[in-house]
Amino acid sequence: MNTINYQKMLDSELETINKENRTPTLLLHSCCAPCSSCVLEYLSEYFNITIYYYNPNIYPEQEYYRRLQEQIDFIAKLNTKNAIQLIQGDFNTDAFYTIAKGFEEEKEGAERCFRCYELRLREAAILAKEKGFDYFTTTLSISPHKNAEVLNQIGKKLSEEFNIAYLYSDFKKKNGYKRSIELSKEYNLYRQDYCGCVYSKNNVIQKN
Repeated sequence: MNTINYQKMLDSELETINKENRTPTLLLHSCCAPCSSCVLEYLSEYFNITIYYYNPNIYPEQEYYRRLQEQIDFIAKLNTKNAIQLIQGDFNTDAFYTIAKGFEEEKEGAERCFRCYELRLREAAILAKEKGFDYFTTTLSISPHKNAEVLNQIGKKLSEEFNIAYLYSDFKKKNGYKRSIELSKEYNLYRQDYCGCVYSKNNVIQKN
C-alpha cells in the first residue's frame, strides 16, 4: 500500500520554490502531448521547462513521429508564463526491446512496464545531469494506469545515483487526469488508445 503522499511532497517543494522567489530549470520527460498538457499548465508557473521526448518503446514508427509532432504543436499553442523548450531523444527501439526481453508476456502495468519507466527516466536523469538542470521528472504519473509509487521510487534511485534533484509527483491527483482530458479537448489533441509499445497495442486489439 502506498503510504507516501507524493502530491503533498510536490506541494511542499513548490511552496519552497515560491518562497525563495526563484525559477529553477526542469527537464520533464514526456510520453505524449495529452499527458503533458495539465503538467505543463501546472508546472510552468514555477519552472523553466524543457520537454524531453524520449520514447523508444513506441510502435510503430509512424506512431512515434505522430506523437512527437503533436507534442511540438501543443507546446507552440500553449500560453505559459515561461517558455517551453523541447529536446528529442534517440528513437532507438533496440533499447526498449532489450529491457523488455523475457517480459513480453507480462500483463500491462507489471514488470515490463516498470523496466520501461526506468529506461526512460534513466536517460532523462543522464541528460539533466549533463545539461545542468535543477530537477528532472516525468509526466507518466498523470495516467491512472501508471504506478506512481514505482515511478517515484525509480526517480529517487536515479536522483541519488546521478546527484540531481527528482521532482516527486503524482500528477493524477487534484483532478490532474481530468484536467488533461479537458485540455486535450480544448486543443483538439490526438489521444491514442494504447500506451505505446507493441505489447500494449496488441493488448488493446485482443480486448476488442
